[in-house]
Formats: sequence, C-alpha cells, structure tokens
Amino acid sequence: MHGRARVATLVVAVATLAPATMAGAAPATEAGGEPPPNVVVVMTDDQTLDDLEVMTQTRELIGDQGTTFSTSYVSYPLCCPSRSTFLTGQYSHNHGVEWNQWPTGGFWKLDSTNTLPVWLQEAGYHTTHIGKYLNGYGSTNPQDPTVGGASYVPPGWSDWQGLVDPGTYRMYGYTINDNQTLVRYGSEPDDYQTDVIADRAVTAIDERAEAGTPFFVSVAPLAPHAESATARPGPTAGPRAAPRHEGVFADLPFDAPPSFDEADVSDKPSFVQDRPRLTPAAEDAVVERWRDRREALLAVDDLVGSVVGALEEHDLLEETVIVFTSDNGFFHGEHRIPQSKYLAYEESVHVPLLVRGPGFPAGHVADQLVANVDLAPTIVEATGATPRRVMDGRSLRPLANDPSLGEGRSILLETGPNSAGAPVYDAIHTGDFVYVEYTDGQRELYDLRKDPYQLRSRDDSPRYVLQRLLLDLGLEQLDDCTGTSCLLGT
Repeated sequence: MHGRARVATLVVAVATLAPATMAGAAPATEAGGEPPPNVVVVMTDDQTLDDLEVMTQTRELIGDQGTTFSTSYVSYPLCCPSRSTFLTGQYSHNHGVEWNQWPTGGFWKLDSTNTLPVWLQEAGYHTTHIGKYLNGYGSTNPQDPTVGGASYVPPGWSDWQGLVDPGTYRMYGYTINDNQTLVRYGSEPDDYQTDVIADRAVTAIDERAEAGTPFFVSVAPLAPHAESATARPGPTAGPRAAPRHEGVFADLPFDAPPSFDEADVSDKPSFVQDRPRLTPAAEDAVVERWRDRREALLAVDDLVGSVVGALEEHDLLEETVIVFTSDNGFFHGEHRIPQSKYLAYEESVHVPLLVRGPGFPAGHVADQLVANVDLAPTIVEATGATPRRVMDGRSLRPLANDPSLGEGRSILLETGPNSAGAPVYDAIHTGDFVYVEYTDGQRELYDLRKDPYQLRSRDDSPRYVLQRLLLDLGLEQLDDCTGTSCLLGT
C-alpha cells in the first residue's frame, strides 16, 4: 500500500513461466484433443450489478446458458486501471496503471507489448477489438510525441476498431480507428454508437467464421457511462438511449436503498462526512440519470443478442466462451454520493459477471468470491495461450465446476496516486467483510453479513478487534502481492 506501515513479513511466491510461443503459431488444443474455443468478451462501462435487471437477453442467453458469478468484484473501480487488469491478469500495483491520465495512468502507462491479445496472437488466435479502449487512446506518447495519435494501433490486435478519445464519450459524432483508417460518424439514427459497435462485432464474427482459425473478439460499448458535457450538457443527463428506446423507462420507479442520501455518516471518513445531504433537485437528477442509463443499456442488450445470434448462425456458439461484465460500478446517491465510482463501497466495486461456453455449466450460480484479475487467467487457461506476465488471478472454470474451490478467498481493492485529490486507499474484501485503510490514517470496516448497505463502520467497535487484526494481516499480504501470493485463502 502507498505509505502503509508494515505489520507483518510478506512472503511472495513467483510463478515460473514457460517461454512464449511465436506469433503465428498453430493454436494449442485443449485436453482430450479438442480445438481451443473462440472467446468473445463484452465489457460495459460503469454498469452496476442491479443494472443487469433490464438486460433480459443478456441474462437469458449468457447467464441462463452459462455461469453467473454472483460475487464478482473489480480490484480498482476506475476505467483505465480496471481495463488494464483485464488485459494483464494483474492488480494495479503490478501492471502500473494507477489512474486514468498520465503520468500515473492512462493508455501510455500500460506496456501494451505484453498483454492478453499479444499472448493470444502468439497462440494462433485472430484478435479483434471494437469500441472503447484505455483512457487517452488516440493521443501521442507523452515520452515520445512521434509515437501514437489517432491512427495508432496497439500491439496484439489483428483487427483494430477502436474509439478515439475524446470522442469515445459521445453517442453521436465520434471517430473509430478502423485499422488505421479514421471513420467519423455523424448524428443520424444509424450512427448511434452502441448499434455501430454491434454491427461491427457481428461483421467480425461473420468474417472469422469463414477463416477456420480461433478468434478473440473484445467488444466495449460506452454505455451506460455518461457522455461528455459537450455532447450532452447538463448535470442530470445520462447517456442517450438508442432512438427506439428513448423514454422506455421515463416512469420507471426508483427503489432507493437504505444507503441512499445516508442520514448518519458519522462513521464514515471525513470526505464523506463533509458531503451535504442531497437536495430535492439532486435527488431528481439521480433518478433521471439512472433511467437514462438503463435505457442506454437496452441497446447493449440488443448487441449481446446480435453477437450470440451470429455465433449460432455459424454453428460456433457451443465452441465459444462468452464473457459479459463491466469495468466498474457506479453510485446513484448512496452514502450521499450522487454519481461517480472509485470508492470501495459495494455500489462501486460489485459488478455483473456472466460466462457461457465450454467448461461453464448452464444455469449455474457460482458464489465464490472472484475479481476482474481472474479474467485473463480464465482466457489463458481456456485457449492454451502462454502469458508473459506473472498473473495474480486464477481461472474461473474450475470454480464454476466445483463449489468447494475458492472458499475463504480474499481479494484486494486498491487505488493509487492521482491528480484529482481523490482519497487513496487499499482494502481487503472477504465476501463477508470489507476493511479499508486510507493513506491519511482513516479506516472503515463493514460486516456485510449484518450490514450489506454499509451503514455502520465497525472499525472502532471492541467486538470487531480480532476481526480487524485478521483483516489487517490479510491486507498486509495482498497490498504488494505478486502471482500466487495474491491468492490469499485459497
């Protein structure tokens, strides 16, 4: 942890990696001689666990036909660090991306020559990315202005169709780098960003179906992330819905949780205590934004339906691993926070994760604690690719098939230095407890079994002294862990 006092000796176990295979090599086969599966990952932006309620096709086509991981978390609830974890299988303190912007984060902070798509290419996979990438993609390298720009293609991608910042945050009037050709979209209904990404994903699958080699397709719509202020001004505005979905949820009741506009925050850190209660206007803005976001997710739900339909049309559905998840959650007035993410509260870190495909039993709900640090290891294990990083997570497939595996696991929630004055913290999450330590000395401890809405921190409770000590020792191991030492409790 950044600036955290040491209270125990940390033992680090480093995994030994086999040499990476050469690019263009024939794809590996799974045990039993079966060809490796295709992989499709759909990652939304800022989607909460509860938002999945409106995504009927996603729940039916992926969740009901695969495995739902009910306690899935992101280790750093912010776009760029979280997506870098997906691309590396590492916690932020190991991949080095600790914020959304340079110099502590952003696109250029990640070593893109050593990421999941590179490993998959080396294993014989055709790799495609469509949609949002890492924050700051499209800029020049701050250390070498001759490198980068809007037409730059990151290493590892056979087919690159990335949204170019800052236009990423617009449902209309954005630019896609289509394999070094900049394609600009306007304001017509057919230009709606999520639908364009869906069409491109289907086309990518159609093209690869004829090739006869395994493929990896990363699909990253912006929704339900808010659009930029220039695209949709106003403090209440969420992302625009597709024209066919505008107003669908105009009267949808907002079921405020007990933590909404929390009355007593005396147990919370000072940066929460300093927040005023929400005004009626602020509450109305929360509800309007919440409805906008859910309307925007209906087009993402259609995207999932189209992708699954394309795979089925080409008889590829049963040999494709499909992952649906989000890079982080979002606040809707909980703990007096009208919007945003970043903090270690459940609304920010607990995200949907549904996986369908070979090795993931249909209709199964896996209750083990998992995190986005497990996504790359899952794909590596399924595809036979060879990673060139020491990954900190574990494959999800064994957990989906054996409920006894992973019991007692703890995961790390962490942040890093930033330029926004946001509080820096490390935390440990056990499923039952979450314990947070801030660099300024403030702490929080929640017993989620009795207090799922995190209304009362137990950090100063005599009844939780032993529990706090155990959590502190666990956090001590996790906050600088590498590889197998990150698998605390398993």
